This record gives sequence, structure tokens and C-alpha cells, in this order.
Amino acid sequence: MNKKRILVVDDEENVSDLLKLYLEAEGFEVQIAEDGLSALTLAKQFKPDLIILDIMLPFKDGWQVAKELRLTMNNPIIMLSAKGEESDKILGLNLGGDDYVTKPFSPGEVVARVNAILRRSKSEIEDNDKLEFANLVIDIKKYEIVVDGTKIMSTPKEVELLWFLASNPGRVFNREHLLDKIWGYSYLGDSRTVDTHIKRLRRKIENGLPYTYLQTVWGVGYKFEVIKYEEKLI
Repeated sequence: MNKKRILVVDDEENVSDLLKLYLEAEGFEVQIAEDGLSALTLAKQFKPDLIILDIMLPFKDGWQVAKELRLTMNNPIIMLSAKGEESDKILGLNLGGDDYVTKPFSPGEVVARVNAILRRSKSEIEDNDKLEFANLVIDIKKYEIVVDGTKIMSTPKEVELLWFLASNPGRVFNREHLLDKIWGYSYLGDSRTVDTHIKRLRRKIENGLPYTYLQTVWGVGYKFEVIKYEEKLI
């Protein structure tokens, strides 16, 4: 079986070397980039299954690297930062991060998060796992979302969240349930992670279309329900 590949991007040698040690002990193949420019180059060459990306980097910071990666790649990204403010976490998620870890951290915790994000490999998904709705197709086998005939760039967590909600149409899920189901571990951040992913999905799949798909149930959570825009105004 081929090893999963992890790209660690951090200019602190002690941090990257420690993560490499722990990740290789878990059976991952690991490469290290020490700045934003080499991270973009290595991401194309190494083709990692997941990227651990520090925010404070030479040449190009992690915000810009994440933004550029998301133009061509949908690999999961775990963002690292010494900044623990809520605004920084939300920005990281909005730029396409799947998780956000604040320094200092436990290497074991990072490895647990890596395993959780990668737990659903494409080989484990059945060939017929495709959901089709008005103007929207979700293909979990290919990890693709197609809107009005056009494939949109989306992160694995966005696909999994949309797939899970769409697989249970009309059922309301609170944020804690969605965190547990999609992220698969006791998330150390807050429930705004779900809010951020929902907001990002809405922007991608509902912009300019006559339908809405992700409905907010105030005070409870979210549900998937296809509603024509005219009907929603009534």
C-alpha cells in the first residue's frame, strides 16, 4: 500500500523536524518546505495528500500560499500559527484551511488531526456515491461538487460536509454533531468552524442560481433542503 504523503511547511527547523519524526512514525512519507515559495513548488512536485502550513513564512506567508494552492489543488490543509485569535482562525478557514492549530501544540495532537482528516480515503467509497439535485451534483467518489455543469474548487471537508447534509435531506444537525461527524474527533476550536464552512459552501454553490440548498434553522443548526429562490421569499 502506498504511503500517504504529507508536506510540512514551517521555517522553524525544530518544529518541522519534530512533526516529520512523529508523522514518519505513523507511516507517512514527509517532505519539508521552509518558505512560501518552496512550498508552492514542492506541492506541485510532491503531490501531497495533506499539507501542514505555518502562517508566518519567508517570501510568501501562509495566507498567500493557501490562497494560491486553492486555485489548483483541493488537498486538505492544516494551518499552524502562534496567533490564536478567533479572527485569524476564521481567516484561515475562509482561505481553504480544513483545520487550524495554535502554537505551541502537541505533535501527537497534530498527527491525530492528520489521521482524522485523511480517515476517509477515496478507495473506501463506493462507485455509486453520487447525489444529484437541481443544478447541483455531489460526487463523493471523486470528491467533486458540480454546480450548473461546472466543477467548482472545493476542499475535502467542504465536500464531506455538503455530502453528509445532502445525504440526510430535511434533517437538522447542530454544530457539535457536524463537528464530530465530519472532523471525526473532539475539535479543540469552536463551532464557528462549521459556520465558516457553511458560509463558504453557500458562496460557491448558490451564487447566481435560482436555488438555495443549505438552510439555517435558527438556534439549532443547519439542514439540506432545495428551495427555489422565489419560494424562499414568500
